[in-house]
Amino acid sequence: MLSYYLGLALRSLKRNRMLTALMILAIAMGIGASMTTLTVLHVLSGDPLPGRSASLYYPQIDPRDMQSYTPGVEPPAQLSWIDGMYLLHAKRGTRQALMTGGMVPLQPAQSSIDPFHASARYATADFFPMFGVPFQYGAAWGDREDEGKARVVVISSELNDKLFGGKNSVGKTLRLQETDFRIIGVLGDWRPDPHFYDLFMGAYANYEQVYVPLSTSRDLLMEHDGSMDCWGNGGSDQAHLQTSSCTWLQFWVQLDSPASVADYTQFLQHYSQDQHASGRFARPPNIRLRNVMQWLDYNQVVPSDTRLQAWLAFGFLVVCLMNTVGLMLAKFMRRAGELGIRRALGASRRALFGQLLMESGVIGFAGGVVGALLALLGLWLVRQQPSDYAKLAHMDTAMLLATFVLSVVASTLAGLLPAWRACRVAPALQLKAQ
Repeated sequence: MLSYYLGLALRSLKRNRMLTALMILAIAMGIGASMTTLTVLHVLSGDPLPGRSASLYYPQIDPRDMQSYTPGVEPPAQLSWIDGMYLLHAKRGTRQALMTGGMVPLQPAQSSIDPFHASARYATADFFPMFGVPFQYGAAWGDREDEGKARVVVISSELNDKLFGGKNSVGKTLRLQETDFRIIGVLGDWRPDPHFYDLFMGAYANYEQVYVPLSTSRDLLMEHDGSMDCWGNGGSDQAHLQTSSCTWLQFWVQLDSPASVADYTQFLQHYSQDQHASGRFARPPNIRLRNVMQWLDYNQVVPSDTRLQAWLAFGFLVVCLMNTVGLMLAKFMRRAGELGIRRALGASRRALFGQLLMESGVIGFAGGVVGALLALLGLWLVRQQPSDYAKLAHMDTAMLLATFVLSVVASTLAGLLPAWRACRVAPALQLKAQ
């Protein structure tokens, strides 16, 4: 029966190709605009670490002085060296990692490549297993290298391609800041977006080229490049970051159960109380503990204009659907005579209604094909924009399927009223008119 309805729908659409083209175009324009903005919103609001993000938490405490104090104000978004190292060595989570970003001068061994500054991540050993970072070659360092301030480095696959032609470079020497480092690992394909673990380098910033133990970076006074919040006599002198009253480090902890989350919250509360009692924290205890998605939501990582554009695009889709309803109504009512004859020959209203909805669905599918092409064009235009997230505007399989589903559902809904009106016409009147 469905194949019969499909054949009737195709023959009907061929009878008036101009009207059919207008309906398909109306659907396609609305779908193209909607799916362009919806795809961008989908990419930007996605989970950067599916399966892991719910157990990764970002602690915040407030070590600042009383200047400009307001009860209930949000704690600093980063940690000082003293607090970060305490939380790290307390090992109250399954894993924990302390880190920051920077830039480091790199001197390639190849004379054909000029020296350049490489983006760096200074982190502790749990950074890699906690975030599920894959390796193409080698492996990460461990606690021993952290404690020993080892001259070891993990590099990105892009840097490995640039310096070593993509070959296994484990064991080779890389010169950073006039110091020789031994390459122990090369990352695989790992680009979680947004850049959740350090939003201060940019929510959709390019990923680091070199990864160095945090202790090593401080031993060599490697440049810290990121946000810093200081108070009192604190300053941003690179040589005294470890003793200054400044927050400049990010800290993540893995907590695998609600009970461990509750325990860690109490741990942070007690630590803040102890520091306040000793006089080191001037402010009353003030803590926060958010998982990955909560942290991204709090920082409003998804640009507000993207959400607005999505709503405007769906408004445009509604306008297109209203136009499609009018065109379908005109088309279906023009066939009232044909439908009346079929009713007189024994066809039920239900059968005719199903046939007309099938015709609406075919129009929607064709509109989806054209709309998908328009969406791909729209995403290409988005990628030409100077926004830092523009490079992410690509349509995946899920969004492509959603394009066709939305188009068929929207056109079918648009065809409900015209099909109902056409089926309500009395056969006797149409036969008399004939």
